[in-house]
Amino acid sequence: MLGKKLLLLRIIIAILLIQTLYFKFSAHPDSVSIFSQVGLEPFGIITIGILELITAALILFPKTLWTGALLSTGLISVAVIMHLTTLGIEIHNDGGTLFFMALVVLILSIIIFLKEWENISTIEVKI
Repeated sequence: MLGKKLLLLRIIIAILLIQTLYFKFSAHPDSVSIFSQVGLEPFGIITIGILELITAALILFPKTLWTGALLSTGLISVAVIMHLTTLGIEIHNDGGTLFFMALVVLILSIIIFLKEWENISTIEVKI
């Protein structure tokens, strides 16, 4: 049962990461504005988009799950910090949607990483 719940969490993370890629890769004015505010435009928007695409793929495959969860935790931690320090919670009258989506991804990524770390640390090495 836990495996199915983790799969659902992984799918949610992948969907949330992937659905923002259109805005990053198309240089949507809102994305350009956000990345300009934090000093990462023009190259940061594409770099972050590529990293998020890789992260979404890594988190979907069991063999790369912990790597994807760790990368997701790192990327989204930076996004949350940027919201709290530079951008603000509400951006372009979105009601805080981007911030709360980032929080959901961060929390789910941490849960998955900790669960995977627990699984990795309990594996016995046989010589």
